[in-house]
Amino acid sequence: HVQLVESGGGSVQAGGSLRLSCVASGYSFVMGWFRQAPGKEAEGVAVIRSDGILAYSESVRGRFTISKDKTKNTLSLQMSNLKPDDTATYYCAATWACYSGAQALRSDGYSYWGQGTHVTVS
Repeated sequence: HVQLVESGGGSVQAGGSLRLSCVASGYSFVMGWFRQAPGKEAEGVAVIRSDGILAYSESVRGRFTISKDKTKNTLSLQMSNLKPDDTATYYCAATWACYSGAQALRSDGYSYWGQGTHVTVS
């Protein structure tokens, strides 16, 4: 059983930065961040595997950085140069499946989800 709790959301102006955190209670092979705007399905943002392999969506590549602190069992997402299109509720997700690349950014492959933290960019 894995429990995930996100934090760090807020309201910022375009060009600003935010850092999201996700505290995990258990181990998963793949952990990542997804986001969902009103009227849309969840969108993969960034993932990291336990072996260090990373994947980013093209819309955030170069602006967002995902990382994991093994000692604290915490997943982070550093978001820079934020745009209005980044406005959404951001969710931390985890799975034991060995996903990679585009497959790892699909929301239907994840077993565990946090409650979300909202980000508004104006």
